[in-house]
Amino acid sequence: MLENEMLITIISALVAAISFAAFALPFLNKEEKKERYRSVIEKRRKALFEASKEPKIIKKSDNVSGAESMAGFFKVQKFGGDMAERIRDKMLQAGMRSPTAPLKFMIAQAVLPLVFCGIAMLFISGVEKEMSNSMVLLILFGAILVGYKLPDILVKNQAMKRQQEINLSFPDSLDMMLICVQGGIGLEQTVDRVAAEVAEHSEVLAEELGILSAEMAMLNDRRKALQDFARRVGSGAAKSFATALIQAEQYGTSVSQALRVMSEELRDMRMAAAEQKAAALPPKLTVPMIVFFLPALFIVILGPAGIQASAAGVGG
Repeated sequence: MLENEMLITIISALVAAISFAAFALPFLNKEEKKERYRSVIEKRRKALFEASKEPKIIKKSDNVSGAESMAGFFKVQKFGGDMAERIRDKMLQAGMRSPTAPLKFMIAQAVLPLVFCGIAMLFISGVEKEMSNSMVLLILFGAILVGYKLPDILVKNQAMKRQQEINLSFPDSLDMMLICVQGGIGLEQTVDRVAAEVAEHSEVLAEELGILSAEMAMLNDRRKALQDFARRVGSGAAKSFATALIQAEQYGTSVSQALRVMSEELRDMRMAAAEQKAAALPPKLTVPMIVFFLPALFIVILGPAGIQASAAGVGG
């Protein structure tokens, strides 16, 4: 009895601890997201402040920053157009803001094909059965192609996830911006306040809006800050948002009206995307139902009849 009571006490304590952790973990995650958001914004503001303090003429003997060295690298590395700029945009859309991220991406695209080719050669040499030359070349070519495309696929996947998260929370953020603008708050303060509010729900959108507010406050050109925001995010919602605000400022139209129209359009787009996913669900469920549900259903329905039949045969 004593051992049973001790076991029950230990289990109850573990259940209580797990329940408390499950209750407190969301609050801890919210604070962690806010701290990460604040650190990203502070870094961006510090970088803009230091860039504004730097003199226009820099001697060759002076130490240049990582961004300047990468800019010089991109000026040299022009692979048939603006490939370096496109790589930089991909890195930004995937959330990789380090100045050395494009260089690492290019190194990965150059090194991974060699690594995958070496692995394929080891595999071919370890196969006992002799392979034809065409099959060997096909395997080596496939390994090189996979190694070259793998960094691009990973970066695009990360960028798509970020854009989906932004598109999901952006209409609600525009509604909050509309309320702030109608209340008489400036656009820079509005973006900064909305970024702080959405940090708990969408860390990605909070970081991008926070960087936008920092650039709008530190830079003299609001148009350039909005264009950079659209380039960093890369989604249609961000581009439409930047275009609407630029046109509102250029032609003197109401910013609140532009935000209202944008919010309604993005909400309609989000609903259309949800309806499209719901319409595509039945065909996707057909194969899992045939493979997993129907055999279990047949066993449940025909199992008792088969047991009775076998029992009757044994008894006869």
